[in-house]
Amino acid sequence: MSAGTDADRDGEACAVVDSLRLVGSQWRLVVLHDLQAGEKRFNELKRSTDANARTLSRVLEDLGEAGLVSRRVEDDAPVATFYALTEKGAALCPVFDEIEAWAEEWL
Repeated sequence: MSAGTDADRDGEACAVVDSLRLVGSQWRLVVLHDLQAGEKRFNELKRSTDANARTLSRVLEDLGEAGLVSRRVEDDAPVATFYALTEKGAALCPVFDEIEAWAEEWL
């Protein structure tokens, strides 16, 4: 954080808090981190995250509404739904890398 007025620091803190509210739930972080590897079908995400179907559906809907995850449906039999990070969601990848590096050093 750069030096500045208390109001500037409060604004920066609010931005951090707001960002963490958007992506900071356990399941949102798990799904976002998992999708860094690329597009996945719903059942692949369910297996790789260990989330139950109801939780995963809710999280994917929330992340979609936030513009972090896109949804693509293929109507061929059987119908398949795919999820991927949007450009906005992919912009979080370096943040995850930094958190992972911090965790490896300090946790």
